[in-house]
Amino acid sequence: MSDAALLEHATRTIEAGSQSFAAATRLFDSYTRESAVLLYAWCRHCDDVVDGQSLGHGQREGDREGGAQRLARLQQQTLDACGGRPGPEPVFQGLAEVVRRHGIEPAWPMEHLAGFAMDVQGAHYRTLPDTLLYCWRVAGVVGVMMARVMGSGRPETLDRACDLGLAFQLTNIARDVVEDAAIGRLYLPEDWLREEGIDGLDGVLHGPNREALARVAARLVGAADPYYASAVAGIGELPMRCAWSIATARGIYREIGRKVRAQGGHAWDQRVATSRMEKLWLVARGAGVALIAHGVALPPRPPGLFVRPL
Repeated sequence: MSDAALLEHATRTIEAGSQSFAAATRLFDSYTRESAVLLYAWCRHCDDVVDGQSLGHGQREGDREGGAQRLARLQQQTLDACGGRPGPEPVFQGLAEVVRRHGIEPAWPMEHLAGFAMDVQGAHYRTLPDTLLYCWRVAGVVGVMMARVMGSGRPETLDRACDLGLAFQLTNIARDVVEDAAIGRLYLPEDWLREEGIDGLDGVLHGPNREALARVAARLVGAADPYYASAVAGIGELPMRCAWSIATARGIYREIGRKVRAQGGHAWDQRVATSRMEKLWLVARGAGVALIAHGVALPPRPPGLFVRPL
């Protein structure tokens, strides 16, 4: 497949799968955007294949019998792509190109797949550190890879990119908790749920528990705050257009978390999102955040945050 066809396929994938990420990547220079959408397309493909769904929509509850087999195939295809031997599927050709261009460590895509393995295995998240490990695998390591795509190789900057990925995923979990529970998944720390008298999946889906669930979700959004704060310091280490894009994405996801917290028990009446006008405002605000970040030296990372293992 030609480079143009690969990019077209990846662009369609990102526009169908994540409006927030698609909006942010429009601020990249063309070369960086190409790599970012190719990497996103691989991430989205793997997620959908493991779940037996299409672009994050329409998953069938209990459709996991073949999850382990599908995951094993993805692992082999990913290893082949990282080794420069992609098969005919566009997403793996795209991943191979990203690895070639940016020196992506093969361990990073494999760690991302380890997050999907946690879903396949039906992992339980008893405490916040358990949830953070999942967040690292499905989002933090993606932040690290994206930072490499943007030209950053400094470990300190990669740490802040991981922090932003963690913050994004914590926000996603809070927003999607009821939707996830409906398909048998629960990422909120079980000890937090017990403190509110919520017993597992059935308790999450029990309507009268919504206000108690809202308190747990708000607590998780609060847990994301120090990661958002840490991440903003790393934005200044990126090229200006990349910094603008990432500051915009940070603003969009943080606004989603703010809405989840503000709406309380009604946060799951409909999917929380940002409007077009809100996105435009956050694009403008992101430019200011990026400019300020570029004028400040990278401070030490706050203690007590999750430490990425790779």
